[in-house]
Amino acid sequence: MCGKPGPATYNTLIMALEVVVLAAGTGTRMRSAVPKVLHNLAGRPLLAHVLDTIEKLDPSAVHVVYGHGGDAVPEAFADRQVNWVLQAQQLGTGHAVQQAVDHISDASTVLVVYGDVPLVSAGMLQDLASAASGTLAVLTAHLADPTGYGRVLRNGEAITGVVEEKDADAAQKKLSEINTGFLAAPAAKLKTWLQQVGNDNAQGEHYLTDVIALAAQTSKVLGRTADNTNEILGVNSLIELAQVERIYQVRRAQQLMLEGVAISDPQRFDARGEVTFGSDCAIDINVVLEGPVNIGSNVSIGPNVVIRRSVISDNVVIHPNCVIEDATVGNDCLIGPFARIRPGAALAAEAHIGNFVEIKNSQIGKGSKVNHLAYIGDSSIGENVNIGAGAITCNYDGANKHRTKIGDDVFVGSNSQLVAPVSIGEGATVAAGSTITNNVPAGALAVSRSKQRHIAGWKRPRKDSKK
Repeated sequence: MCGKPGPATYNTLIMALEVVVLAAGTGTRMRSAVPKVLHNLAGRPLLAHVLDTIEKLDPSAVHVVYGHGGDAVPEAFADRQVNWVLQAQQLGTGHAVQQAVDHISDASTVLVVYGDVPLVSAGMLQDLASAASGTLAVLTAHLADPTGYGRVLRNGEAITGVVEEKDADAAQKKLSEINTGFLAAPAAKLKTWLQQVGNDNAQGEHYLTDVIALAAQTSKVLGRTADNTNEILGVNSLIELAQVERIYQVRRAQQLMLEGVAISDPQRFDARGEVTFGSDCAIDINVVLEGPVNIGSNVSIGPNVVIRRSVISDNVVIHPNCVIEDATVGNDCLIGPFARIRPGAALAAEAHIGNFVEIKNSQIGKGSKVNHLAYIGDSSIGENVNIGAGAITCNYDGANKHRTKIGDDVFVGSNSQLVAPVSIGEGATVAAGSTITNNVPAGALAVSRSKQRHIAGWKRPRKDSKK
């Protein structure tokens, strides 16, 4: 049975491990021009998850076999230390591995994994590779419904081969033990077996699984059984991608809960990319975090909140239905509900951003409040400023963006327009309903309104009943 990774790295057991990742499939059932292994799971490509797991094994080399999508796959991982192997024609898994083994030392142990099986654990792979001492080791699993998988053939306890479903007879299709595709073997022996693999089968392909029967002719093939069948789930359609996504997210939510994050419903939580939490945080339903996101301690996040690439400091309360993107939120801030904090926003401590407020590329000073129906763009706002309901900064003239500067202790009345570039001095007051186009001195009251008139006896227009 497959165990969890121990404290030692893989190479304390085997000094020369080389990993072959099969990532050349066309992904026909994805119905997409994007290579299958580049489809995202938790905000990152499927292949990225597999490569991250492989790194934990500390292999001496990683060989990724690619084909479908051309150079898109290696270009997406240009920063990875990977040997890219092109499979120009997709002639089967055996053919794919054959392209890679030419680059592998005979003295190595080869581990074959799949770029579209993102939930596989390092512990499972470590257990499989460590079993391949002088012989072939294969990873199997028992499924209630094995439809679509190759069946493992045994003679008593001994594994004798694998038959793909399209080639299986009625009795073989009733077998519940399936081949996951993962295997490990001494490189020199694997190369010999691969040279003998033909394509006399229903699909006319060179099956990697044929090496199992070839190995069984001269040595005992060792089997390892997957304890957690979720780990061997492959992604072949968008339906399967969604299923794997939910498994991943629940698993991640549960890990965060073990670390002290209170998540209302793990089934309705999504963390994509790097996300970190301090202590005593509470997350309500339908929260989406797209990393890197750094959340401090004592943070409360209400339902239906999206946070992307942002820093949320301690003691922040984010009310429902807010979007925060590429922003920094200081200690003790209150945000929302229905607030949008856009890129470049930086909220100092104790700032209040209320309902239907949008902040873009602006600095909001300590203790300042923008509580209702306001737009603040390209602005620098000092401390203890109050922005009234309906107030906006007019930062765009149709061609260029301009900044608004507001000093400390300023009061901006409701329904005011501040036409940038403009500055409001410290302690100034802008009367409600004003349109400010010139700088306001410190301590002054700025009023810009037309004179109120009254027309006696005014009658409202009425609809013509004859029409």
